[in-house]
Parts: sequence; structure tokens; C-alpha cells
Amino acid sequence: MNEGVKTIIFPVAHPHLGRSKALFRALLGVEPHIDEEYYVGFRAGGQEIGLDPNGHSKGMTGPVGYWHVEDVEASLKALTGAGAEPFQEVQDVGGGRRIAAVQDADGNVIGLLEDS
Repeated sequence: MNEGVKTIIFPVAHPHLGRSKALFRALLGVEPHIDEEYYVGFRAGGQEIGLDPNGHSKGMTGPVGYWHVEDVEASLKALTGAGAEPFQEVQDVGGGRRIAAVQDADGNVIGLLEDS
């Protein structure tokens, strides 16, 4: 089962993290619920909007939408079986959250996120 795209992560250059936080604070009208050097997360309108200062070094060239799924490994296997190319292997990012990502034939990145 998948719950749709509920998380969007934006890669930001580390030196611009402060400016990006200010922009998203103004856009969303809320303070970040996580404000760390490695990730800044906002919750607004039932969505998680994240800023990843390491995103560019991970190959992110723009925002990535993460589909919330029950089983990240099964979803990753299904998508690669349907022709997607692996972009990011399953990674535990803490708090019971695991993520992975694939690319479609046009290079679009599709994120997968499992909360246990």
C-alpha cells in the first residue's frame, strides 16, 4: 500500500541553509520541527518539507517527492522490476524511517519512504 507523496526534500547548498530556512519559514508560515546541520524539516498542510544540505553531494539536482510506502524493499524491487534504475539504496535515516530512490527512464527521481 502506498499513501502518496507526503514528503518533499529540497537539496540546498550548505552555505545557503540559513537563507533557505528563512524562505521556507516565510512560505509555510511555521517554524522547523527539526533544525539540525544535516537536515531542516517543516510540517505544513499534512506534508513534510525538508531541506538537505548534503543533497547535492548525493546526486540530487532538484526536489524529490517521497512516496510513503508500507515496505520500502518490496516497493524498490517492484519499481526496478518495472524498469526503474536504482538511485539510492535503502538507508535507515533514524527514528524507524527508511528511504530509497529510483530514477525513471527520463532521469526523474522517485523517492520511497517507510515509517515503522
